[in-house]
Amino acid sequence: MIVRILHEGQFEVTGAALDELNGVDNQIVEAIADGDEPRFQKLMEKMHELVHAKGTPLAMDVFKESDFILPPPDSSMEDVQELFAGEGLIPG
Repeated sequence: MIVRILHEGQFEVTGAALDELNGVDNQIVEAIADGDEPRFQKLMEKMHELVHAKGTPLAMDVFKESDFILPPPDSSMEDVQELFAGEGLIPG
């Protein structure tokens, strides 16, 4: 799966890392529903850390369609609440 982090680039994420990201994505949906900004911020940081730690960066000259786009880590809950509506960012 290809993840684009806005203002950073694309990363390829597979297997167990994708499962971890989906778990964090679900927790972000819950934090937004609860209006819990501090928890939301921690989870956004965690999601970015997971992509960086377990994803493989794609070269800047490689262009692949992104499966989902992760907002910058400093995004506010209000800025991204529509992106995380329903099932969240990660399909499935």
